[in-house]
Amino acid sequence: MNKSTNPYAGHRYPAEIISHAVWLYFRFTLSFRDIEELLAARGIVVTYEAVRQWCLKFGHQYAKKIRRRRRRPGDTWFLDEGAPRRRKGVLV
Repeated sequence: MNKSTNPYAGHRYPAEIISHAVWLYFRFTLSFRDIEELLAARGIVVTYEAVRQWCLKFGHQYAKKIRRRRRRPGDTWFLDEGAPRRRKGVLV
C-alpha cells in the first residue's frame, strides 16, 4: 500500500487553515471558541469542535516545534543603557 505523506489528506479544509488554527491554540492561550471567532472574522466558517479535533491530532507536532524554537534563559545578554558622559563637548 502507498501511504500518503500529507498529514492533512482527507480533511475538508486546506492545510494552511488547519495549521494556522492549531498554531493559534498552542502559541497563544486561546480557547477553541476564540479561535473559531478569529477564523470567522477572516471569513472562514469552522466549528470549535473541528479546531479541537485538529489540536488533538496535530497539536503534538506543533508543540514540539514551538518548544524547539523558544529561546532558553541565558541565550542573550542585554546590557543596561548607560548615560553618555561629556568631556569638553565630545561624547565619551
